[in-house]
Amino acid sequence: MSFSLNRRTDPLRSDPACHSRRAFSFVAAPVARGVHVLLALLALGTLASPGGVRAQSGDGDEAPAAPAVGLKPSGMLQETLPEGARQQAPTFISGDRIEGQTEGVTAVEGSAELRRHDIVIRADRLQIDQSNNESRATGNVLINRDGNRFRGPDLQLNVDTFQGTFTQPTFELLQNEGKGDASRVDFLDKDHANAYDARYSTCPRTPGADWMPDWMVRASRIEFDNVEEIGKATNGVLEFKGVPILGAPYFTFPLTDARKSGLLPPTLNIDNISGLEFTQPYYLNLAPNFDATLYPTFMSKRGVDLGAEFRYLQPSYTGQVRGAFMPSDQLRDADRWGYTLQHQQNLTNLTNRLGVHGAAGLYLNLNRVSDDDYWRDFPRATSSLTTRLLASDAVVSWGRGPWAVSAGTYSWQTLQDIDAPITPPYDRLPSIAARYSRGDTRIAGLGGWDWSVLTDFTRFESNPLLTGQTNGSRTLSVAEISRRWLAPGWFVKPRAQLHATHYNFDNPLANGARSATRVVPTVSLDSGLVFERDASYLGRSFVQTLEPRAFFTWTPFRDQSLLPNYDSATNDFNLASIFSENVFGGNDRISDTRALTLGVSSRLLDPDTGAEMVRVGVAQRYLFRDQNVFLPNASGLPGGDPVTERLSDILVATRVQWSPRWSVDTNVQFNPSNRESVRTTLGGRYTPGNYRVFSAAYRLQRGTSEQFDIGWQWPLNDLWSEPSYNKVPGRGLGPGQWYSVGRINYSVPDKKVVDLVAGFEYDAGCWVGRVVLERLQRSGATANQRILFQLEFTGFSRLGSNPLRTLKENVPRYQYLREEINPPSRFQQYD
Repeated sequence: MSFSLNRRTDPLRSDPACHSRRAFSFVAAPVARGVHVLLALLALGTLASPGGVRAQSGDGDEAPAAPAVGLKPSGMLQETLPEGARQQAPTFISGDRIEGQTEGVTAVEGSAELRRHDIVIRADRLQIDQSNNESRATGNVLINRDGNRFRGPDLQLNVDTFQGTFTQPTFELLQNEGKGDASRVDFLDKDHANAYDARYSTCPRTPGADWMPDWMVRASRIEFDNVEEIGKATNGVLEFKGVPILGAPYFTFPLTDARKSGLLPPTLNIDNISGLEFTQPYYLNLAPNFDATLYPTFMSKRGVDLGAEFRYLQPSYTGQVRGAFMPSDQLRDADRWGYTLQHQQNLTNLTNRLGVHGAAGLYLNLNRVSDDDYWRDFPRATSSLTTRLLASDAVVSWGRGPWAVSAGTYSWQTLQDIDAPITPPYDRLPSIAARYSRGDTRIAGLGGWDWSVLTDFTRFESNPLLTGQTNGSRTLSVAEISRRWLAPGWFVKPRAQLHATHYNFDNPLANGARSATRVVPTVSLDSGLVFERDASYLGRSFVQTLEPRAFFTWTPFRDQSLLPNYDSATNDFNLASIFSENVFGGNDRISDTRALTLGVSSRLLDPDTGAEMVRVGVAQRYLFRDQNVFLPNASGLPGGDPVTERLSDILVATRVQWSPRWSVDTNVQFNPSNRESVRTTLGGRYTPGNYRVFSAAYRLQRGTSEQFDIGWQWPLNDLWSEPSYNKVPGRGLGPGQWYSVGRINYSVPDKKVVDLVAGFEYDAGCWVGRVVLERLQRSGATANQRILFQLEFTGFSRLGSNPLRTLKENVPRYQYLREEINPPSRFQQYD
């Protein structure tokens, strides 16, 4: 069979005499440029459309109509089809002129197009061999497969196997917006292609042949592997602004954000103590749920630090291990090391097999370093290793119904500083606790009572020369019962506790005793009212509340002055702790608080959403009797003075968030006797949009510290141009934007900056540059300072040190300029 379809304005019908088996009729609608014809090739697929084209036999009989296609609503176009459906998917061909033979060669000229589910080919001329689906396209060729587009003058391709060759193409990749060109691209299959004499970048392509992106990879060959989602460059060079900055006979780079083994971008920074620091990480993608990263670091003034991290994830457990070892630190003349381990595991299946039914778990948190100066010399190690108190905990827990049991060891490594020594906390080796609690219990014919019993045994150990106290063991039991009456507009909650404790000491106390027992009862009554009314302020409607609260507590005095203090400390004095029975945390001191706390708060609520716009609260405590229980002094010996003031300091707290853009918080602890504030915190934040935040705080602890704290992230282009806004985070505000970012902490008594992180970011669209200065105060006289540089090539990698972690940890509400929000869809480039 042969046929020739020419452009015309009336419906076309093929001559039955020209057909040996069956003739077909096709309808072509006129368009502005002429008539385009649409051909459904039986060799490539079948077009069945209700009310559309139907095949017609040569004798005029109409062939059976294809069954109507049932349409179903869908919120998303299907990215991929099952293999069976893909093989049966129809192929559409259109053009100004089509000539060919059945199961032979078909030629399409003039706006030629081949389209099916996952591929589109456009060209001035398109030729298809129906026997093997080999195609040849010439003149302004465009091929689009799964959103990846290639353009060039000449293409040979098998549309089934996706094997072929494209000469002098340019290309655009969907996943990471990669672009480039090559002298030739060989398509090996649908997931693999080789580009020769290739250039690759994620920078936008400019019209014309002189495309020169800000950064690019030049290579004699680039292999694109969509299975591993990586590019492999042979004899490759990474250029920035035309200057080669990295080169290698062979290297790989990501095509998506997926993990892969290989060299990570190196980091480089300058430290005022360690000197030049260069780190070359290597990533090992061991399995989908296991990976490791090696961090060898050269420090010009210290030597080589060998660091590594291992992460793992299983259905019943997860964790990570990180460590570092520096042989013979040149500044300390000693080996330096540190490690941290976190592990969490669900043991429920194991305990159930053992016949102990219930939920069980294991928690490990281990941290250790080689010496007391580690935190000062390596301030940018993992956060768990940069403080002076390193916790190591191992805990097993179990719970079922009202029962909860835990057993663990809790130890500390204290890093001492001769200029600022600290008293080490006690290790708890071991600590075993059991709790039984029931809710909504009927007692004396009245339901709704909650009660619980807690028992705990702990062995406390430390260096008595440093703590000034003897080691010992403590057994305690705390019984509690309470009930809450709650109704619209009011609540009342009575509560009673009995706290019994027994001690055994390694050495006798000051009175010669090697054991001691203490039993302390406590009763309290918490109550409050809630009033509401409609109100209007500054032209806005609100629901205003008035919430008075009264809290009464009574704990008799028990002499505890000779008992050691293993874990008690004074609670922070705020609007939460003022409505509590014990002014101390822990179990070694139970305060003889006999007091009444009165407070009142008022809130303005949005009547539509219930959002809190304004909150104001004030509270004060009145002591009926002196408080004679206090903590021992720093040497562990009895000391301190009773609290004789009947009226406590007044606490005032306010929060105003009139709009989502800004908020103000104020907390004041005011001493009415001295008529001055003991502690004041004033903070505010302004956030008009993405990448715009300014926060400021003033903190005063009278006689101790006074500090100003300022943090910001702001586009500098606002100073000289109209501000631009982007409602989608993770994409910046567009190319050409400068940002200033930082945080400054200034000490008023010391008259100096304590901590500083400040720098600039420049977003060029396809790359981001950062320069950050960091200063961390480590003692009264010393500080660590360093400068961090980074080039982030969008969709490729980040070169330089890592200021992103520094900025995220220090600048309140800092936003990354580049974050992957959702993976792109191939339908974004479906043409």
